Amino acid sequence: MPLHAPTRDQQLIQIVNSALADAFQKSSKWLACKPGCSQCCVGVFAINQLDAIRLRKGLAELEQRDPQRAARILERAHASVARLSPDFPGDPATGLLNDDDSDEACKHWDDYGNNEPCPVLDPEKGTCELYESRPVICRTFGPALTSEGDLGHCELCFVGATEEEVMVNEMHPDPDHLEESLLKELEETTGAKGETIIAFALVCGE
Repeated sequence: MPLHAPTRDQQLIQIVNSALADAFQKSSKWLACKPGCSQCCVGVFAINQLDAIRLRKGLAELEQRDPQRAARILERAHASVARLSPDFPGDPATGLLNDDDSDEACKHWDDYGNNEPCPVLDPEKGTCELYESRPVICRTFGPALTSEGDLGHCELCFVGATEEEVMVNEMHPDPDHLEESLLKELEETTGAKGETIIAFALVCGE
């Protein structure tokens, strides 16, 4: 049975979207993000179980509206899984990544799948085909954001900006840590936990 996100998940998305809108209003002159700019859609990255549920729900809804388009996404996802499985840093049967922060594991992850395009990326238009269901990391990549103690941003953004200009435009997408709370709730109610990547989230969720 498909998992459902906690009821407050939509509240989380509204908070993140509001923060994103605010970041674009404050930082518009520094941001290169626009339809067709898809550099951040190439290379794998970890997503959590809330993200995976949203993606699968979005794909199911697209299948009702446009089954051929949904089928193309799944076809790309299966091809991506086939390419990524031999060296997958986790369990390719479930799509769950290893919870290993050793130096060797981190290096493997840094070198893994860097040239793999996201299966949800339209290869012709360079746009996301599940945009409304995209993971939180996709909603926050580009603007200045602190992650694991470091303030960073897309390399295409804030070109020529001073450190002070970057700092004053920092985005705060989830100030009350609602996502963390919802992930805990999801694990307690369904047992779902761990991280995966988009291609495996779609294929393993069939």
